[in-house]
Amino acid sequence: MTDLAIHADGLARHFGDIQAVAGLDLRVRTGEIFGLIGPDGAGKTTTMRLMAGLLRPSGGAVALAGVDVATEPERVRHLLGYLPQTFALLGDLTVAENIHYFADLYCVPHADIAPRADELLAATGLADFTARRAMALSGGMKQKLALICALIHRPTVLLLDEPTRGVDPVSRRDLWRIIYGLPAEGVTVLVATPYADEAERCARLGIMLEGRAVDVGTPQELVGRHVQRIIELRVADQTRARDVLRTLPGAGPIAVLGEVLRAAVPDDTCPDALRTLLTDRAIEVLDIADTEPRLDDALLAISTGGERVG
Repeated sequence: MTDLAIHADGLARHFGDIQAVAGLDLRVRTGEIFGLIGPDGAGKTTTMRLMAGLLRPSGGAVALAGVDVATEPERVRHLLGYLPQTFALLGDLTVAENIHYFADLYCVPHADIAPRADELLAATGLADFTARRAMALSGGMKQKLALICALIHRPTVLLLDEPTRGVDPVSRRDLWRIIYGLPAEGVTVLVATPYADEAERCARLGIMLEGRAVDVGTPQELVGRHVQRIIELRVADQTRARDVLRTLPGAGPIAVLGEVLRAAVPDDTCPDALRTLLTDRAIEVLDIADTEPRLDDALLAISTGGERVG
């Protein structure tokens, strides 16, 4: 299917008795930024390594741009850019030397290396640091260099495994600015992240739990499917208030954000009714109001096994 950049069908991988990826079905369209989101241990990194050809599947198959990863690894290598979770560059080499090393690995024609490197160095803000050793770079600069090395050969598909973990806010913003521009260059991006605010930047998402994509859609679709109404409240006794809120028919998860409780409730539940309910139980309500449902509300509902409320 030529409109699919990534096509995983029943993809599985186990390590002994541990099923890391369990029959994953995934379709990523050409030219989109697609996110995989889920908690640690959901199978995101193993999925990325399977797609990169670093692990052989225990079952199923995955193709990139119509090329089977397991049976045609050499063709896939030239189609693929991969940014792993851990820093994989050569610390003793400079920024420029790392770029040339990876360009040679990908057999980039010598005449094409300098103009492509200059383009990527300018985009990442690393043009003034080409003589610095990779080991001396900050965390954000290391990730930018790793991204340059993953893009030096103009891949068709880019796999990013939690690219902003441990990165400062400015570098995080810069990395996403670069990612946003990649589809215009013909690059399809699959990014794994544990962060809801990053996932909301993707065109579509696959929510992973226990090695499976349990739901797929736009961020707005996922919120609409799993959450109807969210009410935020501040109370004098959070523990007792949570116990009372859990007794509501159709109530969803309750998140604690500092002094604020964020409660998923049926659509016909209004703040005044909750205030009355809690006050009748001798729980002082300091503040209560409707608020907009967010992606992290939907993720919490799915990960705790909650059904769509209402």
